[in-house]
Amino acid sequence: MEIKLNPLPPDQIETEALVIVTFDKDSPEGGLASGVAKKINALTGGWLEDLYASGEFSGKAFETAMLHRPGGLKAKRLLVIGAGKSDAFSAAELRRVAGAAARSLRSKSVSEITLALDAGAGAAAAVEGAILGDYEPDRYKTDKKNGKAIERFAVALEGGGAELEQALERGRIIAECQNFTRDLVGEPANRMSPTALAERAREMAAEQGLECEVLDRDRMAQLGMGALLGVAQGSAEPPVLIVLRYRPNEDAGAVHLGLVGKGVTFDSGGISIKPSEGMEKMKYDMAGGAAVIGAMRAIAQLRPAITVTGVIPAVENMPGSRAQRPGDIVTTLSGKTIEVLNTDAEGRLILADALSYARRLGSTHLVDAATLTGAIVVALGHVNVGVFTNDQALLDKVLAAAKAEGEKLWPMPLDEDYKEQLKSPFADLANVGNRWGGAVTAAMFLKEFVETTPWVHLDIAGTAWLEEAKPFMAKGPS
Repeated sequence: MEIKLNPLPPDQIETEALVIVTFDKDSPEGGLASGVAKKINALTGGWLEDLYASGEFSGKAFETAMLHRPGGLKAKRLLVIGAGKSDAFSAAELRRVAGAAARSLRSKSVSEITLALDAGAGAAAAVEGAILGDYEPDRYKTDKKNGKAIERFAVALEGGGAELEQALERGRIIAECQNFTRDLVGEPANRMSPTALAERAREMAAEQGLECEVLDRDRMAQLGMGALLGVAQGSAEPPVLIVLRYRPNEDAGAVHLGLVGKGVTFDSGGISIKPSEGMEKMKYDMAGGAAVIGAMRAIAQLRPAITVTGVIPAVENMPGSRAQRPGDIVTTLSGKTIEVLNTDAEGRLILADALSYARRLGSTHLVDAATLTGAIVVALGHVNVGVFTNDQALLDKVLAAAKAEGEKLWPMPLDEDYKEQLKSPFADLANVGNRWGGAVTAAMFLKEFVETTPWVHLDIAGTAWLEEAKPFMAKGPS
């Protein structure tokens, strides 16, 4: 999608569809709270006021109304989209509204959209929303019925400016890298093996100027990654450990951020096999790993001034004749031993070795992302990511970043009392506790392998996959 800034006033813009945002009629300033809406209302002879008065449109979030050949405008169509209450509007909400507008117009095969805004504060979010909304996970469908992809998206702000251009570019990078991640997550397991994931990472790294190293089974065995290799041994697909390195041009200082992502390309549960219902979605069990690869792609383009290393352990968890059994004991890279009570608690096993390796590579701070537990979905549903930490200062930074981006994270406890559940009479740790507080005990297990390194764990099992399409985003990988 081509992204551009249009500095003209709304009435001078020639486009297939001009989009304006209005608000709930019960908002503090009414539905036409924005300057653009007031201007369009005047240019169209009061059409917006009449639209509200008719009751056909109330300005609720994602509600739309279309006017063809609008009088007073050069645009072929005028799309009005509601954004809910004006006092709750934010850049994050604008991202969703832009996505909903893009999806609505895409379904009508409109190839060019211009979104008119009052101010530049949400310009990046608007671009993100449009690119994310335009995405469809229909790569393998021969009969595509979701309209034609949008070719051009413009943000209209009178006057323009270099800062706005930079904001649009940032929004484009972040959204395209998110869609890159969604492509990886949506691939079926017969096309996205650990080896295939490593190849995609290599290709991306070569394109973006990142360093990429892929450790194979023999190298991981030499290092002593028994937990990771134990998960992989039931599959004919060989495991890999993907390492992506970003180094800034200038002196990076002492901070070295390690991003670690769970990359189980398919999770059958192993010998502790899952029920068949819903197992087809277990191709998304590598969403954490894909998110790290996508984040590294964005980091390479945005060029932050710190060193960042991405570590992605990639395996397939299958119940083959060589699969590990409940009761097996494995030795991790850290030297700690684990009794595997449940082979379906495999993500924490591969992350144990990956987190230890990220520390060995010099990471001073760690953030991991993993579709780790069904228990977090029971606790938080499909709305919030569960977040755990051993360092409040790092957590505060992550929460501040999440708030700025409109991501919903909910801090969870990590009290030492939960560690009691992980005791084993035969090894240093068991890989599962009892059924209560399962997301917490999983995080407590990971904590054993980060030791004193500041660390944040994101359990994204409930948020990495959309069960149903949203007005602003397609069903599937989020």
